[in-house]
Amino acid sequence: MGYKRIAVVTGASSGIGRATARRLAADGFEVICAARRTDRIEALAHEIGGRAVTCDVTKADDVAALAAAVGDRLDVLVANAGGAIGTETVATAALEEWRTMYDTNVIGVAASIQALLPALTKAHGVIITIGSVAGMVAYEGGAGYCGVKAAVHSLMMSLRLELFDQPVRVCEVDPGMVASDEFSLVRFRGDESKAAAVYAGVEAPLTQDDIAEIVAFVAAQPEHVNIDQLVVRPRAQAAAHKVHRTS
Repeated sequence: MGYKRIAVVTGASSGIGRATARRLAADGFEVICAARRTDRIEALAHEIGGRAVTCDVTKADDVAALAAAVGDRLDVLVANAGGAIGTETVATAALEEWRTMYDTNVIGVAASIQALLPALTKAHGVIITIGSVAGMVAYEGGAGYCGVKAAVHSLMMSLRLELFDQPVRVCEVDPGMVASDEFSLVRFRGDESKAAAVYAGVEAPLTQDDIAEIVAFVAAQPEHVNIDQLVVRPRAQAAAHKVHRTS
């Protein structure tokens, strides 16, 4: 009986994480769906023939339990858990929300990688983080979120250097405007009108399935091919500040 490849997707309860879990399962992976919302990941795991592990990446015990559930071999880690909160200026930002973003997007990613690195090394696996173009260019009201995604980029660059002689690939996918089901809604604290305004007039923003397709492409490359950083935007978005919107 052949070895079935295993993938872990954090933040699998919605958006890019959920779409990625489905896409990797379609490629034949046994997907371990990890997120805080147990009911959602159990339903997803049942749908795709995977496993659900309740995991808040900001909690050491949860991350340790995830590593225990994975075992000694892991082919793919998609470190996707994270998100944005608020668009306040530096002068008015609620710093507790910044701490939440750093804990989830940066410390949570690092903790997941630390815990799963031995299994990834044994399987000659690949680490794929979901970053953002926000980590490349800052904008007004984005200091908190831009900061955490810039930190993830630095984390991945350092990790790639540190693992240069190890059989683990270190890859970063940085999307631009993605119309996912919860990202903007969470950022605007449930305000549906503000969330919808982000995509207003944009004929075709990226979808979460677009990003899942790209993650699957990165994961499918042969062992000697490392996609260091893949930046992807909708055609309508030339840059963070330059988006084509119809009237």
